[in-house]
Amino acid sequence: MPAILFQTIDWSQVAKTEHKGETGKAFWQTIQSGGLRIRKVTYSENYIADHWCQKGHIVHCLEGEFISELENGQEFKLTKGMTYIVSDDVSSHRSITANGVELLIIDGDFLK
Repeated sequence: MPAILFQTIDWSQVAKTEHKGETGKAFWQTIQSGGLRIRKVTYSENYIADHWCQKGHIVHCLEGEFISELENGQEFKLTKGMTYIVSDDVSSHRSITANGVELLIIDGDFLK
């Protein structure tokens, strides 16, 4: 991966894209730099992801709370200030929130 030069991100200037969940919606603001992806993601109230994700992530909860559910039935509640980390193809997971949540999600080639 090439070096990342110092930069700032003004999230108010990054376009939002809408992604429907099984229920609710997700709004992504995405910065892509080679094999690195940085997203600020907001899940609406009553959001349930529409798939089991195999990708690795570093997920930091900025506001609110959510459940990271693993396909094996385990559930982990994350609240403001908490982070989870998982590598690609290790634990199938999906996000669920009753009241909405705002997350910072970092993923990419380094998690393979």
